[in-house]
Amino acid sequence: MGNSHGHRHRKHGNSVPPNTVPPPYKYNPHPTTSNSTMLSLPYTHVDTTLRSLAAQAEGFGRFAIGGLHGPLHPVTSLADDGPGSLRDACRRKEPLWIVFEVSGTIQLSSYLNVSSHKTIDGRGQRIKLSGKGLRLKECEHVIICNLEFEGGRGHDVDAIQIKPNSKHIWIDRCTLSDFDDGLIDITRESTDITISRCHFSQHDKAMLIGADPTHVGDRCMRVTIHHCFFNGTRQRQPRVRFAKVHLYNNYIRNWGIYAVCASVESQIFSQHNIYEAGQKKVAFKYLTEKVCLVLLFSAK
Repeated sequence: MGNSHGHRHRKHGNSVPPNTVPPPYKYNPHPTTSNSTMLSLPYTHVDTTLRSLAAQAEGFGRFAIGGLHGPLHPVTSLADDGPGSLRDACRRKEPLWIVFEVSGTIQLSSYLNVSSHKTIDGRGQRIKLSGKGLRLKECEHVIICNLEFEGGRGHDVDAIQIKPNSKHIWIDRCTLSDFDDGLIDITRESTDITISRCHFSQHDKAMLIGADPTHVGDRCMRVTIHHCFFNGTRQRQPRVRFAKVHLYNNYIRNWGIYAVCASVESQIFSQHNIYEAGQKKVAFKYLTEKVCLVLLFSAK
C-alpha cells in the first residue's frame, strides 16, 4: 500500500463505436450555464447527450455500458413497486436505460434487485432511496448515476450491495449516508468496478471490499475509487481484503478510527489523495488476518 505523488494519472479510455450508439436523447441539466463554465466541469459532453455516459468510466469499471443497447424506460411513480416504479424497471431482463420523470423519495420495503444491462440515470431529477438499498446480485453492466441514498434500516442493510459474482459496474455521482450497515459493500468475487465522484457522510462503515478471511475467491476483485469525498465517515474509506484497489484524487477528512485499512493479501495503490485528519491521526492501518480455509466433510 503506497501513496504516490510523482506520477500523473493517465485517464483510461474506452469509447463506444459510433454505429453502436442509439439515436441521441438530448439532455441539458444546466440550461442557463455558460459555455465557459461548462468547459471546467468533468466529462461535460456526457451531460449534453444522455447515452454518452456509457463507457466513460475510468479504471477497472471502464467497460460498463449499462443499458446502452436498450430503450429509454421512464420511471413515472415513486411507489415501492408496481407499474411505472423503479423496482418494476430493474427486475426486467432486457437492457434498459432508466430515466425519471418524477422527483422525490422512494421508500423501499426490501432490497431492490438490479438485473444486468441497466442504467439507472437520475440526472435532471432528485431521487432519494430510503429504507433499504440496491442489490446487484450476479449481474453485469450496470451504471448507477446521480442518486441519493439515506436512512437505510435493518440488519445487513447497505446502500449499495454488490455480491456475488457481479462485474462491469459503475457508481457515479451518488450521495450516500446513514445506513445501518455499509454504504457500499463489494464482496464475493465481484470485480471490475468503479466508484467515482460520490459523497459519503454521516456514517460509520463507509465501504467494504472483500467479505472475510475465509473467502479466498475474492482474490479476483479489482476496484477503482476516484474523485470521491468521504466527509467525516468513521472508518472503511475503504476496508480491503484480497482485492486490488486503486484510489486516486479522493478527499478523506475527519475520520473516526482510520482512513484506509488493508488486510489479508490486499493491494492498495493510493495516488494523489488528500487525507485531512481530525482528532484521529491514523490514515493507513494494516490488520493482520490469517487466510482461513474451511474444509467440509460429508458423513458416510
